[in-house]
Amino acid sequence: MSWKEWCSYSIYKKLWSLVGGRPWTYIYRDLWHKYEFLPQAQWFFMGVLILYASEHWIEMSWIKACIIFWVVYSLGYINGHFFWGRKYIPDQKGDE
Repeated sequence: MSWKEWCSYSIYKKLWSLVGGRPWTYIYRDLWHKYEFLPQAQWFFMGVLILYASEHWIEMSWIKACIIFWVVYSLGYINGHFFWGRKYIPDQKGDE
């Protein structure tokens, strides 16, 4: 790949071409299918974070509570898109 071609990539493609060499969605889907325990542990600890945030809900301003809710909801939404949609292809490469 030439420098000029690399400069024409989007910021996301530049990042994954440097870190991981393929889209992070594919890396995460491989992780899910090969080591299912790790994403489950991630979701468990996300629940612990929600529990912690809810215990301190009264001490927070409503804007902080809304930001925490939005971040947690967004992470769940993004996680869902890793597994629903296209058929899983082991060690799938990025589009060239």
